[in-house]
Amino acid sequence: MTAFTELLSRLIATPSFSREEHDTAQLLADFLSERAVPLQRKHNNVWAANFHFDPAKPTILLNSHHDTVKPNPAYTLDPFDPILREDKLYGLGSNDAGAALVSLLAAFLHFYHRPDLTHNLLFAATAEEEISGLNGVESILPELGDIALAIVGEPTLFQMAVAEKGLLVLDCTARGKAGHAAREEGINAIYEALPDIEWFRSYRFPKVSPALGPIKMSVTVLQAGTQHNVVPAECRFTVDVRCTDAYSQEELLDIIRSQVRAEVQPRSMRLRPSAIPMEHPIVQAGLAMGLSAYGSPTTSDQALMPFTSIKIGPGDSARSHSADEFVYLQEIEQGIAGYIQLLEQIL
Repeated sequence: MTAFTELLSRLIATPSFSREEHDTAQLLADFLSERAVPLQRKHNNVWAANFHFDPAKPTILLNSHHDTVKPNPAYTLDPFDPILREDKLYGLGSNDAGAALVSLLAAFLHFYHRPDLTHNLLFAATAEEEISGLNGVESILPELGDIALAIVGEPTLFQMAVAEKGLLVLDCTARGKAGHAAREEGINAIYEALPDIEWFRSYRFPKVSPALGPIKMSVTVLQAGTQHNVVPAECRFTVDVRCTDAYSQEELLDIIRSQVRAEVQPRSMRLRPSAIPMEHPIVQAGLAMGLSAYGSPTTSDQALMPFTSIKIGPGDSARSHSADEFVYLQEIEQGIAGYIQLLEQIL
C-alpha cells in the first residue's frame, strides 16, 4: 500500500462530516508537516504552496474536499473501516472525494521542489463542500491570492468536466384568502399556485448551453393548509433550478419573476455555473492525453470559484453517497499519474 493509499485509509477511518472535519484536517496537516511542507490552516481548511513559489508567476490551485455526507442507511459494511478487498478500498469518502484528494496531493508533492515551473502550485484540502458551507473553500479564497486556474478533484472517471451546472433554490409563496371550505368564500392559495407550478414544469428557456444543455427546473417541496375545512391563504413551494452558463442567475431570476404570480425569493446566489473554453491549454492537454470532455450536472466547489476551473478526478460519480462506497486502487494510481501528466504539459 502506497503512502497515499494509506493516507486515504486513515481519512476513511476518521469521521469528517461537514462542519466536523477537525480530525481529518489535522491528519492532512500532519502528513504535510512530516514532509517538511509549510502549511496554513483556517477553520478546517489546509493549504500549502510549492517550495519555489514566485509571486510573479501565475498560480494553479489543486483543490479537493475532505468532508463527507452521513453514511447511506443501506450500508452493509462499517463506513469507517477502510476494507481492502479485490483491488477495492471500501469506506465513506473513499470515492467522494478521498481518491481525488490524495491523488492531487501526490501530484503536488511530485512537483513541490521543482525550480523550473512556469506556474506556482497551491494544494488546498477544504471543508464543508457537501453542504456548500461558508467555512469551506470560499472562506480562504481571499488568502490564496490571484488564481489563474483551479483543478477541482471530484470523481469523474478521470474525464474532463469542462462545464458544471450551478444551483438556484427558490422559495415561492402564492397567496390567497382564508375561508370556510363548506362555503363559497376565500381564495384557495393552492389553486393560485397551480399555474405557477405548471409553468415551472413546462417552461423551456430559449438559450441552451452547448456543454450543459437546457436549464432544469423542478418543484420539489409544497406546503399549504392547516386543517381540512379551512381554505388555505398561503401556499409555499420550493423550486430546484439547475443553472447553466447560458444565463446569469440574475437573468434567470428576472425571467422567473416576470412569468409567475407567486413571490419568489432565492435562498442564495452563490452556487454559479462554470465553463472553461475548449481552447484553454489544460483542456487541450487533456484532449492530447485522450481524455473526453463533458458537462457535469452535479455541483461542486467550482460553483464558489470566481476564476477559471476544470473538474477532473479518479472514481465514479455514480458511487458518490452510495452504500458501501469504494474506489479501485488502480483508479488512485491512474489519478496520480493522470494529474502529473496533465500538469507536466502546462508547467
